[in-house]
Amino acid sequence: MLEGMHPAGPAFRRFIWLVPLFIVGLTGCERRGACAGACGTLVFVTPNEPDILLPPVSHQVGTRDIGDQVFLKLADIGLSTNTVGDGDFQPQIAARWEWEAPLTLVFHLDSRARWHDGRPVTAADVAFTFDAYGDPVLASSFRSALRRIASVTARDSATAVFQFRERYGEMFYDAVYHMRILPAHLLRGVPREQWKTAPFGRQPVGNGPYRFVSWRAGESLELGADSTFFLGRPGIARLIWRFTPDLQVAVNQLVAGEGDALEYLGTPDNVSRARAAPHLTIYPYRGSTYGYLGFNLAASGDPTRPHPVLGDRDVRRALTMAIDRARLLSSVFGDLAKVPPGPVPQIWSIWDAGIRQLPHDTAQAAQLLAARGWRDSDGDGIRDRAGQRLSFRLLVPSTSGVRKQYARLLQEQLRAVGVQMEILEVEPSVVQERLAAGRFDAAMFGWSADPTPSSSVVELWTRAGFGGQNSIRYANPAFDRLVAQATGADATSDQARAAWRAAIETLNDDAPAIFLFAPDNVAAVHARVDNVRVRPDSWWALVRTWRIPPGRLIDRDRVAR
Repeated sequence: MLEGMHPAGPAFRRFIWLVPLFIVGLTGCERRGACAGACGTLVFVTPNEPDILLPPVSHQVGTRDIGDQVFLKLADIGLSTNTVGDGDFQPQIAARWEWEAPLTLVFHLDSRARWHDGRPVTAADVAFTFDAYGDPVLASSFRSALRRIASVTARDSATAVFQFRERYGEMFYDAVYHMRILPAHLLRGVPREQWKTAPFGRQPVGNGPYRFVSWRAGESLELGADSTFFLGRPGIARLIWRFTPDLQVAVNQLVAGEGDALEYLGTPDNVSRARAAPHLTIYPYRGSTYGYLGFNLAASGDPTRPHPVLGDRDVRRALTMAIDRARLLSSVFGDLAKVPPGPVPQIWSIWDAGIRQLPHDTAQAAQLLAARGWRDSDGDGIRDRAGQRLSFRLLVPSTSGVRKQYARLLQEQLRAVGVQMEILEVEPSVVQERLAAGRFDAAMFGWSADPTPSSSVVELWTRAGFGGQNSIRYANPAFDRLVAQATGADATSDQARAAWRAAIETLNDDAPAIFLFAPDNVAAVHARVDNVRVRPDSWWALVRTWRIPPGRLIDRDRVAR
């Protein structure tokens, strides 16, 4: 049981009483026919249910979307998504900051910031959060992104001091973007090895614009606006995430008027359906995601040995060249996505850097495979070598319609050059388990990236990501050196761009993955909602500024008694 959350404890009683009082207050407001502050209910429909609402121990997009309403950062990135320097960042828990020295950044916390149990947010919470994100026991996906911060200490209750190991352009970004500040008074007593199953993760106490209300696993999760939120009361009273089996069900519910918002419509048909629905408004925005088929370079379940088939660079290059990525893209997305030039989403500045890629060339692919001894010796249509068939298994999450569709199309194109690919569709939890254990040949990945290559490239594609997000175990010292140049202290914007281009081209030559799609994102939101802004790096980060005018309320906007 968490400290301060015992059923008989005062913090628990305060939390339980706050929820009904909050709801009663809203109901009374709506009975009078007007909203003094927050109005209405917004229902998100999504297949992305979080695993746990404790940010450092989750790798899921659903946790981010909901967690960003419950937990604040010290400061947040602006709509420009510029990550260099601190000029475009907006205060959150920190009211202001300054650089005391080239490697010393000091944050002064806003004295109004409070946890939802009424306790003040302190610098001790900030230091505790940094320690948690960096703890190898938790294995946070953001741990490597914080590697250049040497320490975070509390000078006093309202002053947090960050000490860096070196100087570089994105120091401020690293200090604030990756960490949602956590309540030390509620989590300090919980052993770190128990955080993934801690009760806090199912009933979090945060410091953000919305308070946790309820969570029905597999069905829905509800948050309520914090009427005392120190940065201003949110414009919408209730946020409900309704979880669906897949994207298509979510779109159907949205078009039928059973939900209000969906961040990603996916296919051209879905966009057309949403555009034709009179109660919906369409919001295109730059894509922050990309999808790829990643090859496990290590033997399945044994990272000490190379994969017997996919560990061969020439085989991977041949498989990549065998795929007509433009044709696959057109079949699945129509004109609502682009073929990425590597592990690159559209929001990154290097998207249009002219990065060199392996060409689609089935003849060259066949020649490479034959040169490596892979020939069809028995005439069954599948290449073999020394009695071994050229075959591998592809792990695909059963909840992703796009990735399942891609898997079948990839299977057809690979078979045309004599490669057998077996598709294994499993639940996302099983996918995560197998990726973590290295028990797979290849997998279909989708990655939602930060606004900069610096963190996610390190996490996914360098040796620093071993034991974390780099589950395919790609490692090339030349690539790592180029990434270090791109993120170095003295690199100008042009120099960093050139280094990133060279790094991605080096990775493309090694062909650890086939980079398949980078969607042009399109969101849909109910037309009764005003002031809608969708941020490419975190879709619902600005929800607290949205509004439902009193004159546009519909039935579900009436808060239940």
